[in-house]
Amino acid sequence: MNNKNYIKLAKKAAEIQIGELKKIKKVFNNSFIKAVDLILNCKGKVIFAGVGKSGLIARKVSATFSSVGIPSFFCHPSEALHGDMGQIEKKDILIVFSYSGNTLELTSMLKYANRYRIKIIGVASKSDSVLLKASDIKILLPKVKEADLIGMVPTSSTSISLLLGDCLATTVMHQKKFSKDKFKIFHPGGNIGSSLLLAKDIMVTGNKMPVIDHNKNFNDALQIMNNKKLGIVVIQKKKFIRGLVTDGDLRRELKNYTNKSNLTKFMTIRPFVVNENMPASKALGIMNEKKITSLLVVSDKDYKKANKRLIGIIHIHFLLQSGVK
Repeated sequence: MNNKNYIKLAKKAAEIQIGELKKIKKVFNNSFIKAVDLILNCKGKVIFAGVGKSGLIARKVSATFSSVGIPSFFCHPSEALHGDMGQIEKKDILIVFSYSGNTLELTSMLKYANRYRIKIIGVASKSDSVLLKASDIKILLPKVKEADLIGMVPTSSTSISLLLGDCLATTVMHQKKFSKDKFKIFHPGGNIGSSLLLAKDIMVTGNKMPVIDHNKNFNDALQIMNNKKLGIVVIQKKKFIRGLVTDGDLRRELKNYTNKSNLTKFMTIRPFVVNENMPASKALGIMNEKKITSLLVVSDKDYKKANKRLIGIIHIHFLLQSGVK
């Protein structure tokens, strides 16, 4: 087979799915609204279930709900028959995915939920299916064309199910006014976590900062720089930032060195300053652009003032160690 044919086949599959996914708009109706309201008012957990490919979709959507602060987990219908049903309480919501809606393994779980009046949101493509008949809120997925050669392999059907789950999650997020700060709490690791870090999350503070009064001398600055190991010393006057001395400044000053060398004569008068809520990735960009290794951090309220109080220092090593890019 010609290699170019691979690309042609892949593009065809993608085009089919993209076209079929547009049918999701049919789902945004009164049932969708009721489902969102039920989730927003849930006093317990949002439990997802499904079998086969639908189970994989349900598991992923559950993970998305958890990552945005909505208590959720996936319960496999087969495992539920052997004791896991005890995890489901009356105050919980059960969201069940099954494209056909007639998966046999779901029957016992649905009967249990109905018996104990646990609310069910059913997601299926057949209105007369066992799942939707047992559901309190019925989300009817549109019939879609699968993207494979024989038109039977779950492709477009799983994609539209996943899209529906993501639409539920993002709508609930919006209503709950879910912020980046909250997302950072639930997702501290990986690339997402590092991309949400702010200057205040990475900076050193308090006694770890190399600071010195403006009337101190060369030896004092050298001692502080050696002790704090950040390669800089911040010059202050009455607790306000007045300048910055780097290890390079000290080395260059050695030829003119006297014990009483005044730091203000060779300090950088206007060092680069960022506010505490600047994204860490932006701080790294400034360092790379200006070819510097440290930034001084001030509070939001001080940032635009002429006199600024130092609250922290960011070093490029802290950013790289935290995975900031």
